[in-house]
Amino acid sequence: MTSTADRLARQQDREQGIGTNKKAVKFSQQDYETLREQCLKSGRLFEDNCFPAEPTSLGYDELGPDSPKTKEVDWKRPKELCSNPKFIDDGATRMDICQGELGDCWLLAAIASLTLDQQILARVVPQEQSFTEGYAGIFHFQFWQFGEWVEVVIDDRLPTRNGKLLFVHSAVGSEFWSALLEKAYAKYGSYEALTGGNTTEGLEDFTGGIAEIYYLDKAPPKFFQIMQKALSLGSLLGCSIKVKNSADEKEKRTALNLFKGHAYSVTGAEEVNFQGKPVQLVRMRNPWGYKEWTGPWSDKSIEWNHLSQDEKSKLNHVADDGEFWMSYSDFIKQFTQLQICNLTPDTLTSDKVCHWNHYQFEGMWREGSTAGGCSNFPDTFSSNPQFVVRLEDVDDDPLDGKDGCTILVGLMQKDGRQQKRLGCNLKRIGFSIYKYKGQSNVHLGPDALQSPVAKCSFANTREVCKRCKLPPGEYAIVPSTFQPDKNGSFLLRVFSEKKAAARYCVTELSESDVDPHFKELFKQTDGNDMEVSAFELVEILNKVFSQRSDIKTDGFSLETGRLIVSLLDKDESSKLGLMEFNLLWSKIQKYLAIFNKHDTDSSGTMNSHEMRGAATEAGFQVNSAVLQSIVSRYSDAQYVIDFDCFVGCLIKLEMLFKMFKTLERADTGKIELDMQQVLAVPGDLLTLETRQVR
Repeated sequence: MTSTADRLARQQDREQGIGTNKKAVKFSQQDYETLREQCLKSGRLFEDNCFPAEPTSLGYDELGPDSPKTKEVDWKRPKELCSNPKFIDDGATRMDICQGELGDCWLLAAIASLTLDQQILARVVPQEQSFTEGYAGIFHFQFWQFGEWVEVVIDDRLPTRNGKLLFVHSAVGSEFWSALLEKAYAKYGSYEALTGGNTTEGLEDFTGGIAEIYYLDKAPPKFFQIMQKALSLGSLLGCSIKVKNSADEKEKRTALNLFKGHAYSVTGAEEVNFQGKPVQLVRMRNPWGYKEWTGPWSDKSIEWNHLSQDEKSKLNHVADDGEFWMSYSDFIKQFTQLQICNLTPDTLTSDKVCHWNHYQFEGMWREGSTAGGCSNFPDTFSSNPQFVVRLEDVDDDPLDGKDGCTILVGLMQKDGRQQKRLGCNLKRIGFSIYKYKGQSNVHLGPDALQSPVAKCSFANTREVCKRCKLPPGEYAIVPSTFQPDKNGSFLLRVFSEKKAAARYCVTELSESDVDPHFKELFKQTDGNDMEVSAFELVEILNKVFSQRSDIKTDGFSLETGRLIVSLLDKDESSKLGLMEFNLLWSKIQKYLAIFNKHDTDSSGTMNSHEMRGAATEAGFQVNSAVLQSIVSRYSDAQYVIDFDCFVGCLIKLEMLFKMFKTLERADTGKIELDMQQVLAVPGDLLTLETRQVR
């Protein structure tokens, strides 16, 4: 799980609206307006050092620096490619999205879906940008990333070959919004990291919603009503016909004018009276704006002659515009898959639709503590993080006629694309839901986790999602990796039709909850007294981390060891017991994940300029004066910070924040220290200018 400081910092940010679309988090601390103003004043076009026009931004393997595919690539600005470039020319449409030499059609399909809702598109692609008034070579976009909206700034240098864009481009050669959007999305890792994916991933990152996938040959009962309910909640619905093989690929167009492997949008679901019988109809739209279904209930079919004029008007029966109706029975026969992207209240601004209620939690799986694996591993399963949701009010108009509470649960593992270059694959993740039988906020043990009321299948995808209908009551959701001892960070989201109460279930670990393998490791290094001194701790840390190839370290100092013991030593024995050492190990694993994330060049070290972002991600907000002290204290002559210094710095920061909160009076933001208290401050903490920490 995340540290207390991290959770508090994020909670304070959310209370201030930071992380919403209106107050997006600044990716890499880059502020669009500030950078743009600086460029306009200096008369220079923006150059993004965080995502430079260099081979490393293209990729790491097939598009790596030494790959023949990246030879003769030239980065050019739109004004170097045409005389009159435009950001958006005559509206953003699907025709602006033509695939280039990159296997990211999943992303392009999601972008195409965006163009069908201009209001949502404008949240992702700010419309006021241009190549004329106020142009400074800088553009910005907003994406939803793991629970918060993030503003991503880029320069407009795009990869080209022989004067043509290498990747996504518009059919109109002078329009560049789609190419710049793709570059901004690639900034999370590289262009190559975008290869392969699912359209639902893009839809979620453009809306913040939870996406469900239904296979129509196995459609659940009352599926037509599920579609109606989703549309009433403002969800985005898309469908497609699967291309099964290479022979199928050649015959993309069906006999009734539908196209295989092509994304359609579902825009309506209505029931009409046809010749005295009810008929369920589905309205769809081809993003091309033409080429419609020619079967029953198509625009010119005879079925419309048997409807009243009122029903025709209600169904908005129109001419050839890419939108058409078909019967629900034909729909599930003709199409293979339906995707429903359920939107958050933050995305939905219209009062014409109902809104889901939305709850989200961040967490971590850490080897030896909270990475217990699935229920196949009963000795460790209960050590996984747990989240409790209380359902009280039943659904309005239940689809099956039975009272119950509908919830959508989505479990998302973080940073999969960023870690592609390190050769890391997505883990198999899933979750189970249990009736909560414990006292308020008590972490459930093995005995209470025997018979789940619902569970999802484990999959090595970014997110797994399941729709459940449960009786009113309290339920514990247990997210896990399939195998135990798999480190990772995750986001758990719950959407409910009616208001619910959701909370993180605090884990009060006992010795019996600790992974047996981790306990055995501790016994091998504790000097036979079941406690680790600062001297033994330094020896352990240096032994473990000197063997890692992904980080560089000069070795942990005794000073750092003593600070760690001082921070975690609850019984004041000046040593760490099993539970305290277990907590330290979880903390260091978290710091290691942050360190590797900010080690953008895989050098095993971190550039001091990225220390503020890393400290912020660890849960510590520091001002410029403190940052200068950190760099002065922990970086080498080349302003590089290795892993042992990074850990030592964060431990000191945590002690400072802990000390400040302990001594703060009535939330004044100030503390007073007498001489004895100053002398009692551990180590040389005061060298970080504690008076300036905020």
